[in-house]
Amino acid sequence: MAILRELKDPRVRNATVTYVEVSSDLRLAKVHVSVMGNETQQQLTLQGLQSAAGFLQSKLRERVDTRYIPKLVFRLDQGVKNSIAVAQILKQVLPSGSQQNSPTAPEGTSEPDPSEPSPEESSAPPPS
Repeated sequence: MAILRELKDPRVRNATVTYVEVSSDLRLAKVHVSVMGNETQQQLTLQGLQSAAGFLQSKLRERVDTRYIPKLVFRLDQGVKNSIAVAQILKQVLPSGSQQNSPTAPEGTSEPDPSEPSPEESSAPPPS
């Protein structure tokens, strides 16, 4: 919340914390952020966040009661960028349209449900 509401740095915009990795001794926290925008905007946001790390650590100190407050290191999360790239590749590879090439049943008729027994199976006596 401190990133969203308390940072006044104009470089920090459109940033979302996706996850945080904290070392086992609680002295280092890698904060992964997703930033909407082009490469330049992403780098500016990372620089703004890194320059505000001391301020954010002091806010963290106010809210968390631990012996050590972790040093904050900000990393760009490439997950969103990678998922967009995968979606574009799939769009190129997969056929367009959601219709399959299977014929549809004429109006008023229905195809048999494979999970239901056929009339022959339902009238047959149970096996002994």
